[in-house]
Amino acid sequence: MFWYHEDLERLEREIASSLEEDPKMVFYGSSSFTLWNDLTEIFKEYKPINLGFGGSTLGACTWFFDRVFENIKKPEAIVVYAGDNDLGDNRHPEEVVLFFENLLAKIREKYGNIPCTYISIKPSISRWYLSDSIRYTNSNIKELCLKDENFHFVNIYEDMLDANGYPDGKYFVEDGLHLSKKGYRLWAQKMKEKKEIFPEKIKVKM
Repeated sequence: MFWYHEDLERLEREIASSLEEDPKMVFYGSSSFTLWNDLTEIFKEYKPINLGFGGSTLGACTWFFDRVFENIKKPEAIVVYAGDNDLGDNRHPEEVVLFFENLLAKIREKYGNIPCTYISIKPSISRWYLSDSIRYTNSNIKELCLKDENFHFVNIYEDMLDANGYPDGKYFVEDGLHLSKKGYRLWAQKMKEKKEIFPEKIKVKM
C-alpha cells in the first residue's frame, strides 16, 4: 500500500496544522470525500476535518487508521465513506464488510462510544456492473450498524438513481464515478436529515 503514502503525509500535515482547535467531526474515506471541496464549509458548525485520501479502500482505511488518527485526541463523531474501490479491485462483498467491522472495532477501541456513520456505497455509472455487489455490501453494513445505537447508516443509493432505476447522470462528473455539485448537495441533504449522526453544536468563542 506504498502508493498511499504521499496522501497520508498530506493528511498528517493537515492534522498538525488543525490541532489548535481539535476537530470535532472527522470525515474519513476515499476520494469521494477528498474531492468534496466545500465539505468543511457545509458542516463548519461542527468543526470538521476532511481526512479523505485518493483511491483509498475500506481495507486501506482500516490498515492506516492508527497512523492517521494518532494525533487526533477525541473527536465527537466520525463519518466514513469507502468500499466501492474495494469492490472495483475485485474484493468480495463479505471482505468489504469485514474491513468495515474491523474499522469500527478500531474506532471503538480508541474513542469509545462516539457516533460513527457510514455513507452507503454509491451506484456510480462507471461501476454499474457491480450493482449487485454494492447492494449486497450496503445491506450487510446496514445490518451491522443496527447492532449498535451509535453506529449510523446513511443510505444515498436509491436517491442517486433515476426513474428507470439507473445511476442518475446529474449526480456525477464526466468520469461517471466521482460526484458533481448536485451529487454532493444530495449527500449533504441526506446527512442533515439524520440528526443523530452529528455532535452537539460547538459554541465558538468570539
